[in-house]
Amino acid sequence: MNISGGGRAEDRATAASSPRARRAAGILAAGTALAVAAAAAACAPDRAQSADRPDAALPAVRVTDHTYEVPQPLAPAAPGSLIAASEKGPAPQLGDARRWTVLYHSATSRGADTAVSGTLLLPNGTPPTGGWPVVSWAHGTTGVADKCAPSHTANLGYNAYAQELRALVRAGYAVAATDYAGLGTPGMHTYLVGPDEGNAVVDIVTAARKLLPGLSPTWFALGHSQGGQAALFAANAAHRAPGLRFGGSVAIAPASHLETMLPGVIASHVSSELSFALYSLAGLSASDPSVDLRRMLGPVAGRTAARVLGECLRSSYGVLKGVSTEQTLPFNREQLAELGGKMGAYGDPDRAAIKSPVLVIQGGADQDVPPQWTAEVVGRLRALGSPSVVDRVYPAGDHDQVLGESICDLLSFLAAHGGRPAAACTPYHTDLGLGRGSPPRYRAPRGSLAVQRPGTITFLPEPFKGTGID
Repeated sequence: MNISGGGRAEDRATAASSPRARRAAGILAAGTALAVAAAAAACAPDRAQSADRPDAALPAVRVTDHTYEVPQPLAPAAPGSLIAASEKGPAPQLGDARRWTVLYHSATSRGADTAVSGTLLLPNGTPPTGGWPVVSWAHGTTGVADKCAPSHTANLGYNAYAQELRALVRAGYAVAATDYAGLGTPGMHTYLVGPDEGNAVVDIVTAARKLLPGLSPTWFALGHSQGGQAALFAANAAHRAPGLRFGGSVAIAPASHLETMLPGVIASHVSSELSFALYSLAGLSASDPSVDLRRMLGPVAGRTAARVLGECLRSSYGVLKGVSTEQTLPFNREQLAELGGKMGAYGDPDRAAIKSPVLVIQGGADQDVPPQWTAEVVGRLRALGSPSVVDRVYPAGDHDQVLGESICDLLSFLAAHGGRPAAACTPYHTDLGLGRGSPPRYRAPRGSLAVQRPGTITFLPEPFKGTGID
């Protein structure tokens, strides 16, 4: 039931003092996410680019206490329009690619224009004929506080992610890596709200093409865990980038079956799982004003939630040590059914056919997203009429190790659908560290989450039997 795949390597600000922590308290008081006013930065329209400094005509990206500054008010603009950009120089952990931090326009599930932050990586050397194809990378869970945005870190959140992106850069792909809406920018991160994530994944490709010369019109969506879900939503949002050629999506251990998350976390009695439930409730309330978290959680659980929302994933485990899952999610059966229905409606990636090519990758030993769960997603997509859904299971791979084990099949899929020609390839051993000085990622015990049969986990009450979420 773990939505793993995220956590900053370093937490540089305390929950009590950070803007996102104060915003977390506000979301509980108001029942929706607050748009927190950041220090305004002057905004200028896109102008002619310099060959040496493509970002020279744009305002520089500025940040205050981990929150990127966005003009207030934000003038509406087309999806992918650039707001600000700054080159960060070569990225040693990311294949020595040239690296930019960007702010760009995207849209929420309700159609509201929003600013999103992200990272662009451009391989060194001369672009191939037709330009560098682009992979739009969607990251796994890091948290919902602004300090958890992957663009703040040298390894984009995890060493495992740096390895994956390094392999892509060396294979001849430019990378566009969104932070998602509200993660690094004002407002609450709409965590696991599929349309918001999918829009951000698509629109950063448009932003990249406005900033960087030498890019091919061919692009792909690729994501892990939370990002696997985002990559599937991006496939059905690819029309947002007209004039480009969408080659397909790769979803690695994608989040799904969100309707069962809350009862599953409650029944697991594993306090660390509460992070994902509270992130999801915050994301839902930011997207759906009818979800009143203050009223539903009450004062005691509300205080716990505010602390968790102010921390990145790794730090949230300490906040939750010894906390009761039942007391932190004090919902009755009717409330669980209502919230689960909304979470599934906003976030399940297998409720509509995907007409473009899809590769779904799954580790056979994954304890965060068991193979049976992903097999159901693949089956539903096919049943809905998706014409080209291929799945690959790696028997010994867990949730993270499957990244390295699958890299050669991933590159072959990209090559077969318009990407760079596949070269000699060797799978790698996934680095499970978080970054310099960080311990391996914590894993909660999974005994209570044993799968009984596909679609059923042992502890769920009858009305909530089903799969869980990465």
